[in-house]
Amino acid sequence: MPQMSKVELYTAIRRDHRAGVTMRELERKYNVAWRTVRKALDSAWPEQRKPLPPRPSTLDPYKAVIDGILRADLDAPRNQRHTVTRIFHHLLEEHGAAVNYPMVRRYVADRKPQIAVESGKTPIEAFVPQTHPPGREAEVDFGDVAVRLAGEMVTCYLFSFRLSHSGKAVHQVFASAGQEAFFEDHVHALRALGGVPRGRVHYDNFKAAVAQVLGLSRARVETDRWIAFRSHFGIESFYCRPGIDGAPGKGGVEGQIGYFRRNHFTPVPEVASLVELNEMVEQWDLHDGRRRIGSRPRTIDEYFAVEQPLLVPLPEEPFEAGRVFTPQGRPLQPHVD
Repeated sequence: MPQMSKVELYTAIRRDHRAGVTMRELERKYNVAWRTVRKALDSAWPEQRKPLPPRPSTLDPYKAVIDGILRADLDAPRNQRHTVTRIFHHLLEEHGAAVNYPMVRRYVADRKPQIAVESGKTPIEAFVPQTHPPGREAEVDFGDVAVRLAGEMVTCYLFSFRLSHSGKAVHQVFASAGQEAFFEDHVHALRALGGVPRGRVHYDNFKAAVAQVLGLSRARVETDRWIAFRSHFGIESFYCRPGIDGAPGKGGVEGQIGYFRRNHFTPVPEVASLVELNEMVEQWDLHDGRRRIGSRPRTIDEYFAVEQPLLVPLPEEPFEAGRVFTPQGRPLQPHVD
């Protein structure tokens, strides 16, 4: 039988005591001291264990020396600052310290960023929980999925348009992630949701929308057709920073694609066509609306019922998602006999 946790122990003691079991009997039954029984009866939640004092280290007498070196390096040229190896040899040769290299390396790795913050050279990093008012924000992303299509294993692209407040998401699978698919996915998602968010829609730097990223800013040169598409539906685009720094900007949709892939594309679906697959995807979307995200008290569809009336209605005129080409042939040459 697995050992009982302290919370479970406290719960059992309180339950038995309410049933009339004496404190002496509780000590014998659970093989604990009188003090433990008293604490369990006083509080349902065990008190936090006091942290142990830091263990003494042979590096302690030299930490002030290392701190002084790291502070001096803040004003030195980048290529003329102390390495961990140089600090280690300095302690050995100048101070006769009986320390080892890994000990010095760990301390420098922990202390160096702290000293930079203390000196004001580096801003303090902080994280603020995101809040999303209903009907104002959404996130868009693509994810790769493997599909056995007509007997052949192929890689397709799973598009996800997710409302940030309710978590209501619309998915569609395409054979490519090109601009035409990008537009058609939007049209399908906006029709399914019944409107457009009043605020921003968060995007990666998709080639279908972004022609050029301008430096480290959020400014982008957008493609002409994407600008026209946004204008037609009234979408306000917001582009995340490239790389891992941009992940928090649309973490909800990235987690959504992971969830959708694990729960609906595992095992790999076998279909005759993408039409058949997308019919299955629509049913999966309906099913997912009945689930709860994390510890939320209500389902996705219940939150969406509040959010949907706040979306901007779709325009009556359709937008042609496909690209129109005009064929040009070579002029006919006169036939001479």
